[in-house]
Amino acid sequence: MEPIYLFDLATSQQHWLAVRQAAVAENVANANTPGYVAKDVAPFDDVLQQTQLQLVSTNPRDFSLNPLSSEDATKDASPWEVVPSGNSVSMEREMLKANAVSRDYSMNTAIVKSFAQMFTVGVKGSP
Repeated sequence: MEPIYLFDLATSQQHWLAVRQAAVAENVANANTPGYVAKDVAPFDDVLQQTQLQLVSTNPRDFSLNPLSSEDATKDASPWEVVPSGNSVSMEREMLKANAVSRDYSMNTAIVKSFAQMFTVGVKGSP
């Protein structure tokens, strides 16, 4: 049985969401650290556009997809405000990011669950 691209894509997005949540958590933890610059990751759409999926053939009937690579957190290019101590963490912005991560994770999980149910019905047949 061949791997299913949707599951690889969902796994890659879940990894990206984990990296983004870690960046948000680090920003919140350092909200009062003087000179700390807020971090964020590139949007998943940008990462997906930069990744070139190529089919690799070891056998004319076999195909494999390369998974997406992970991203590291980078400095946030557009902080909302910088306080006199040099800290650029905005708690409001971090909470918005955390909410977006939670929403995206829930959507990802729901799509994978629905696809898995459709896949199971396709394999087993209708009851």
